[in-house]
Amino acid sequence: MKSRFQRSLALCAIVLTATTAMPPALAASKETIAISVGRLLEEGHYTRQKLNEEISRKFLLSYLELLDFSHLFFTQQDIDTLNAKYGNSIAGDVLLGTLKPAYDIYALYTKRVDGRVAKIKELLKQPIDFKSNATVELSRQKAPWPKDEAEADQLWRGRIANELLQEHLSEHPIEPAPQLVARRYDRLARNVHEQDKDEQIKLFLDALAQAYDPHSEYLSKADMKNFSINMGLSLVGIGAMLRSEDGYAKIESLVPGGPAQTDGRLKVGDRITAVAQGPADYVDVREMRLDKVVEMIRGKKGTRVRLLVIPADATDPSRRKNVELVRDEIKLKDQEARADIIIKKDENGDPVKLGWLKLPSFYADMDRHQKSTTRDVLALLKRLKKENIAGLIVDLRRNGGGSLEEALSLTGLFLKSGPIVQTKDYNGSIRISSDPDSGIAYSGPLVVLTSRQSASASEIFAAALQDYGRAVIVGDKNTFGKGTVQTILPIGRFASLLGSHSDEDGALKLTIQKFYRVAGGSTQLHGVASDIILPSLSDLPEFGEGALKNALPYDEVSKAKYTKWSDTHSLFIDQLKRRSEGRVKDDPEFHYVVEDIDRLRHKIDENRISLNEDGRKKELQDDKLRKEMRSKDRLARNQEEPRIYRLTLDTVDKPNLQLIMYPGKLAEAKKNGVSPKIDPEAAAPDADTDSIGGAPGDDTKEPTIDPERDETLNILADLVDLSRGPKTASTNR
Repeated sequence: MKSRFQRSLALCAIVLTATTAMPPALAASKETIAISVGRLLEEGHYTRQKLNEEISRKFLLSYLELLDFSHLFFTQQDIDTLNAKYGNSIAGDVLLGTLKPAYDIYALYTKRVDGRVAKIKELLKQPIDFKSNATVELSRQKAPWPKDEAEADQLWRGRIANELLQEHLSEHPIEPAPQLVARRYDRLARNVHEQDKDEQIKLFLDALAQAYDPHSEYLSKADMKNFSINMGLSLVGIGAMLRSEDGYAKIESLVPGGPAQTDGRLKVGDRITAVAQGPADYVDVREMRLDKVVEMIRGKKGTRVRLLVIPADATDPSRRKNVELVRDEIKLKDQEARADIIIKKDENGDPVKLGWLKLPSFYADMDRHQKSTTRDVLALLKRLKKENIAGLIVDLRRNGGGSLEEALSLTGLFLKSGPIVQTKDYNGSIRISSDPDSGIAYSGPLVVLTSRQSASASEIFAAALQDYGRAVIVGDKNTFGKGTVQTILPIGRFASLLGSHSDEDGALKLTIQKFYRVAGGSTQLHGVASDIILPSLSDLPEFGEGALKNALPYDEVSKAKYTKWSDTHSLFIDQLKRRSEGRVKDDPEFHYVVEDIDRLRHKIDENRISLNEDGRKKELQDDKLRKEMRSKDRLARNQEEPRIYRLTLDTVDKPNLQLIMYPGKLAEAKKNGVSPKIDPEAAAPDADTDSIGGAPGDDTKEPTIDPERDETLNILADLVDLSRGPKTASTNR
């Protein structure tokens, strides 16, 4: 027989609509909320794991690391004492409503921060030698805690020396380094003391949820408010989602169509060090509470905010970039599907017309007017077919997912019929979701372009087309690897079983299912592997699901019954790969990418940075010279540019559309002294279409260099060539 909690979980959607007319009730106590979260995790999470000793140990570690991310404030002596006291029982305490461990551990953390900040202030008064050959760890997330206070003191000497040198070498100094660092740690101590019991419990229950998997979390009332702002689409006024990491506000994702994503300079993984309002001076935000940083970045539409950022690919954290953005509402049209028609020459010099479909997300009902990704893409496909494109690319880079229903129906536009994805519940029950429409909207040559940032619904789409043999998958080695489904459960609806409740109680984002491909494998951890891999700076395992703690494991289910698109050799993968490898080998832009990947990989693996000022200056100067040499090389090249037109939902039925990229535009930019814009994950350059013809677009825009885009177009042109007939297909070149 189902428990009362299980029945409530099953009826959650009904409860949410049936209780809207109920009078408001008092908020549950913190103890009741904790009990509700614990029981929901036990009975609602995909794993159905009990709050036992194993979860207790993960829970305690998660809480300690939420407090002390870099393993610097606590010592191993502290950790051993806390493990002995709470390691086997802290999860059980939650089910009893006992929150004393949360408060006691936080009190110890506060004490350690206060003591450390006092020592840092003394350290800042002492001279520091920047001529030695000493080094310091860049990231201590995986490092052990210092064994005792003496070892901690030594680690902190290196850390503070690095912070001082980092600020001293910065191209955008805010104030003298010692004063800046002292102010930073004063702020940290103040922030720690300002966390009230509600905020401490938020961290505590968040740690409990993350002990189950990285996508489950407790959402406080404030979190729910932010989550409800169109799922974060205008959360910080620039269209960026932030999270706190090692004292920085770190870019976790960029909202499609938002000011940050449109501008192109901010990247996932960038760390914000300072914020300025318009022309005002920068304010250092390191060690500032995330909500305070968000508040500084938010503002009225049309106002300007400046961000001082450490780039995600910086090998030296002294490197900064200054990004000025105009705050804006996220416009729905910027997030809609759009298409480009690209006319380029194939390897025989003959013109070929190709379609490029950019899909920022799998959206649905985004503006309360029954918006549908599938319906929008269908309209674009009709026009693309009318223009007689020879092949199509679907660009899913940066697409973090969205609606499952849209993923199913969109996949169906490219398949005749059959299963699309399998979903497994906690009890092993498997549901097969199929193409809802037996029709097919496009049957020509198809390539899907992905990256490590392609996740969830994007992975369902790409995996199905790969399993059916319908499309060639191109991009990073693998997509993100998120093969799980989450739901939002208001705690108040379940706390009511234990007493009074209200919306003040927050909610639990809970992982309840896993996705599987029709071929049987999971997208969890493994993601979708590309048939043809292109070098990319985003292609690092540190950016995927496998880098997250407590990620659910990979597994498989039985293969679903489905019929492949055609014979297994119809995509000519081997021939396409050989041709692509030859071009990539000779492409100077890919040479740059490979050099940067090697340099970044070495820095990540080495995980140390020099404290020698002269050495650091030389590295920064080398980086600057490298960029200058590359810019000169780009301007000196003579390369054939395609003719590109843009097709939007507003112009899909218009006979004449705007021409944006055309032969000679890059040469004009060079002549005018404009360096091409580098955007390794950009979609095809901005453009518009006619049947076919139009006036040139905004010539003030810098042409975009995107080697992945260019090579993916080459791959599609090859696929078109090889698909023309047995004679062409049998040619081995």
